[in-house]
Order: sequence, then structure tokens, then C-alpha cells
Amino acid sequence: MISSLLIANRGEIACRIIRTAREMGVRTVAVYSDADANALHVRMADEAVHIGPSPARESYLVGEKIIEAAKATGAEAIHPGYGFLSENADFAQAVIDAGLIWVGPKPDSIRAMGLKDAAKKLMSDAGVPVTPGYLGEDQDPKRLKAEADTIGYPVLIKAVAGGGGKGMRRVDDGAHFDDALESCKREAASSFGDDRVLIEKYILSPRHIEVQVFGDSHGNVVHLFERDCSLQRRHQKVIEEAPAPGMDEATREAVCGAAVRAAKAVNYEGAGRSSSSPTPATA
Repeated sequence: MISSLLIANRGEIACRIIRTAREMGVRTVAVYSDADANALHVRMADEAVHIGPSPARESYLVGEKIIEAAKATGAEAIHPGYGFLSENADFAQAVIDAGLIWVGPKPDSIRAMGLKDAAKKLMSDAGVPVTPGYLGEDQDPKRLKAEADTIGYPVLIKAVAGGGGKGMRRVDDGAHFDDALESCKREAASSFGDDRVLIEKYILSPRHIEVQVFGDSHGNVVHLFERDCSLQRRHQKVIEEAPAPGMDEATREAVCGAAVRAAKAVNYEGAGRSSSSPTPATA
């Protein structure tokens, strides 16, 4: 087991990691920007390293500074928490290349799930149910409109590189498709530097169910059951409830089983949300 850990994050998640590490007898190193010099996670850690100015792009998002801090303090491993660099495959690889332990999914796993169209194709090949739609590379507006007409309205236009509820447009009929597509692609280009989109059938009255999974370095994957994330605002979750209310055992087994298959398909290591599955509102 490791004896020292650097947490490449701040706030609540950093505090939680520090508490757990302390219970395990692992020495912790915090990093902080100017704005967080007096933050709780800095005070809790055994050691803390200043990594730059207040803007995250000049501190918490600069991978080189994180790795330098780990080496300077003798940390054996880096835990990214969530957000910031946690889903950055290049940073994960840089940590490994520096001779440190990356506490998270393999870089290849992160890349495999980084783009929605590639991820959906991978899941479909693994036998995981996916929402019907168009995942093709042809991004001609006429082709996209034709695919939406074939799928049947309402449809959801989604940025391939999207996240955080951005780059999504619901379209209820063909007359409004072109305007919605242009708006979605414009936001996608601005937010992610990639204006490619996919089209999905918009599911009316869904339930948004996520499954927590854990995978180890030996290929073993388990799930810790589901949570209902249906209550949302602007495509962002407001409340997560576990277990999902009203879910029957057959549906629970199917959803959790699909989540494990999804995690195994990308050789997932660590903890994560392996599945985001719409189910009927009456489930």
C-alpha cells in the first residue's frame, strides 16, 4: 500500500480524501491556489504546496505544477478527486510517466469515454443498451436533418464532446431543426472546441438512473447499486436519491448488470458512474 498521497483538488472532495487517507495511515499532501491559502483542506493535510494564482487555469488545471508538487514532497500517488484534471487522459498518462501512481481510471479508459459518439459505439458493441440515434461522422446539416426525420421527433441534438449540460438542444419538429442545430454547434465550438454533434431520440417522461461502479487493476468490477438523478435543472442534477424509489428488482438487476458490462468494456479502474440509463417513469 502507498504511504503518501497528493490530492490534486480542493474543497469538500479534498477533505473527504484526506479523512479516508488518515484512517488508512497514509500521509497526505494538499495543493492550493492563492484563493485557498486558508482553506480547510490545506489545514487538514500533513503538508501543503502552493501551486499558483487563484484562477484554476493557472493552478489546479496546470498538470506540470501538480506533478512537481508530488515529486517535491515525496508523494507516491496522485488522487484527482472529481472535476479539474480527473478526466484528463493526458494528465493521467503524465502522472504515470513521472513514475507516480495515478489513483483513477486508466488513460485509455478516459479516452474511450471522452467522446459521446465513440463511447456509445463502444457500449453498443459490449451489449449495453443505448438510446437509438445517429452517431455517424457525416456532419452535413442535410444529413443530420434527414437522420432526425428518420428517428422521429422529438430528438435531442448533443455535442459529441459535450458535458456539464452544455451543447444540448431538444427539437420537437423538423421546422425548428436547422436553427437548433446551428445553435448547438455554435455552443459546442465555443465550450469544447469541437462542433460535432450526434442525434438521439428524446425520451419523454424518463428516469435518469446512474450506477456507482468500482473496478480494480485485476479486471474485477462490482457495482454499488443505483441512484435516481431524475430531478434536474438545465440538464444538471439537483438531487440524487438512493436507492431509486419505486424501482423493481428486475429493472435494478438489468441496469446494474449493464453498468458492470460498461465498466469492463473500458477496463475501468477506480470509482465512477458507469451508467446513465433512462427508464420508464413507472419503473
